[in-house]
Amino acid sequence: MALQIGETAPDFKAETTEGPISFHDWIGDSWAVLFSHPKDFTPVCTTELGYVAKLKPEFEKRNVKIIGLSVDSVDDHNRWAKDIEETQGTAPNYPMIGDSDLAVAKLYGMLPASAGDSASGRTAADNATVRNVYVIGPDKAVKLMITYPMSTGRNFDEVLRVIDSLQLTAEHKVATPVNWKQGEDVIIVPAVNNDAAKELFPEGWNEVKPYLRIVKQPNS
Repeated sequence: MALQIGETAPDFKAETTEGPISFHDWIGDSWAVLFSHPKDFTPVCTTELGYVAKLKPEFEKRNVKIIGLSVDSVDDHNRWAKDIEETQGTAPNYPMIGDSDLAVAKLYGMLPASAGDSASGRTAADNATVRNVYVIGPDKAVKLMITYPMSTGRNFDEVLRVIDSLQLTAEHKVATPVNWKQGEDVIIVPAVNNDAAKELFPEGWNEVKPYLRIVKQPNS
């Protein structure tokens, strides 16, 4: 069965460009973003890895760790990092998981069990489904999954926006409306009745409908 939002992110041990990790232990009490790639030395992924490196301070402000995965070896990742730095201005400053045996890609359902156990001889097209973004909470549950085609670079500004929304929900029992941005009004979640809402939001709210109660964004 495919991995679903709300389920525990599968744990694993792996070699990375920053040494061996046990995934859940590596996350610790932080949030985490795991983003995967079908092959090293591919053009779209090269741009993504460099951009995420530049965004690392923004993730750190939100207590979010970043980790990449690509269906190749750690040695290949280290060689690729030189190209990323040369072409994007910044090398990856976060760990990259080596998945040359396809174990993590299969564990997360990005490749079928029939894919074999080696990246050798496989092309990016063979691994086209290994193009996911996972946001994982401190409870190790999957909070977000996005799958992209190989031809479309991922929008990591949007990933940050979603993390802001998820963290607001976790702390303040609010949801965020369409196209919400940091600082804009939010929605009181339906699970909070009006009596409880008066305690949480003493300044009141705008009740558009009984199920649509708009309130100013709480301070974190």
